[in-house]
Amino acid sequence: MNLYYKLSILMGLVVLISNFLVQYPIQKFGLSEILTYGAFSYPVTFLITDLANRAYGKVVARKVVYFGFVIGILLTLFVSTNFSDIISIRIAIGSGVAFFVAQNLDIQIFDRLRKRSWYIAPLTSSSLGSLMDTFLFFSIAFYATGIPWLTLALGDLAVKLFITILMLIPFRLLINKIKDYSENSSSKVKL
Repeated sequence: MNLYYKLSILMGLVVLISNFLVQYPIQKFGLSEILTYGAFSYPVTFLITDLANRAYGKVVARKVVYFGFVIGILLTLFVSTNFSDIISIRIAIGSGVAFFVAQNLDIQIFDRLRKRSWYIAPLTSSSLGSLMDTFLFFSIAFYATGIPWLTLALGDLAVKLFITILMLIPFRLLINKIKDYSENSSSKVKL
């Protein structure tokens, strides 16, 4: 299985896991109105997008996002959406809109910054993508529901930005493998 398919399937799984985990606030240390478990898994989507962008360019990175979007949203609808609960439906809608907009923003920013130092493109694109994703998702999913969406969004964003910095480590380690991959095979993805 080539890198394209691995990244696409991984994207879908991370979206599914994140959409499930965002429904559960962290009940320890008084964080229940500040943070959900989804904040810890979702930043991996930006790592996946940035790796696809580095390996294949923005056109194929978009295909990874679209493939992951379809897998993630369909699985979310079947696995973790309670259609009798409006908040669960709003989570699915908010996730789809936020994911689609933020990932495409990440792709554009990464592509424009790709020739700078190795860390500039993933750090900038993932940070701005996380900001967009967080506020779109939380406002669509939780606005006017009585859930403290703004404090949850701020807590979520803080964790996402921290994890974005941590994701630079695997990005740096994997870009060498991606260079080897793209140098040893055609960088064209056959779909």
